[in-house]
Amino acid sequence: MRWAHRSCDILRRTAGGSRHDLAPRHDKEQQAAHPEQLPPLSEQLPPESQRVLSTDQLRASFPPLPPSSRLVVAMGFGDLKSPTGLQVLNDYLVDKSYIEGYMPSQADMAVFEAVSGPPPADLCHALHWYNHVKSYEKEKARLPGVKKALGKYGPSNVEDTAESGATDSKDDDDRDLFGSDEEEESEEVKRLREEHLAQYESKKARKQTVVTKSSILLDVEPWDDETDLAKLEECVRSIQADGFVWGSSKLVLVGSGIKKLQIQCAVEDDKVGTDMLEEQITACDEYVQSMDVAAFNKI
Repeated sequence: MRWAHRSCDILRRTAGGSRHDLAPRHDKEQQAAHPEQLPPLSEQLPPESQRVLSTDQLRASFPPLPPSSRLVVAMGFGDLKSPTGLQVLNDYLVDKSYIEGYMPSQADMAVFEAVSGPPPADLCHALHWYNHVKSYEKEKARLPGVKKALGKYGPSNVEDTAESGATDSKDDDDRDLFGSDEEEESEEVKRLREEHLAQYESKKARKQTVVTKSSILLDVEPWDDETDLAKLEECVRSIQADGFVWGSSKLVLVGSGIKKLQIQCAVEDDKVGTDMLEEQITACDEYVQSMDVAAFNKI
């Protein structure tokens, strides 16, 4: 019984002190037994770090993010004048016939007007939709629905760059990830380029323009049997022109002792014609009565 009262007195004396009073005594005892240990945590932290901050205070303690690091994410197709935006449109129309609903509407016209032209053939869904909506262009005012901003249509979680195309283009120019075109080319690249240019110029120089030529056999008849045929041939061969060459000749008996001059020539079809030959040969009217084409063959 005496032991029980003593235990109660000990408990009362212990309860008389606060929890915070017990901790320092324990810490002091531990520090006295182990002086090399660090002081208690309550003594290590400054008083201002022990207070609890509110949500607003925590938010204010962090600096705001710069505008350039904020990504604007919303519905939309992005820049529909770029291949990336057209690819998003094509993927969106894989299982759809229209932008909204099951018939043409103002939503289709809003997206249609943002596309600069027909999508490429490999984007078959977008191209089919474009051609179909284009057929409603004259009656677009009668299509149902209310036209909204372009960013209100299309899939979600797509960066809307349609209204900031100029800024994005400028930023892209500033961020040249693959190097500038003005960077100095390596010696190997220069050498290969010069070799290709030299080969091209060589092939171009060797390439000959296709020229069509013809072989013409002419019959040149004199006035009579007293005409000097040697003078007649001399007069005929005196005719010269670019793309025109005389060939062999012979005298052929016509009848009653009259012979005619039969002469060969080669001409370039684009430069010399039979009308020009006849005009110039018959101009030797002192010896020539007429001229006929006996044969005409392509060379």
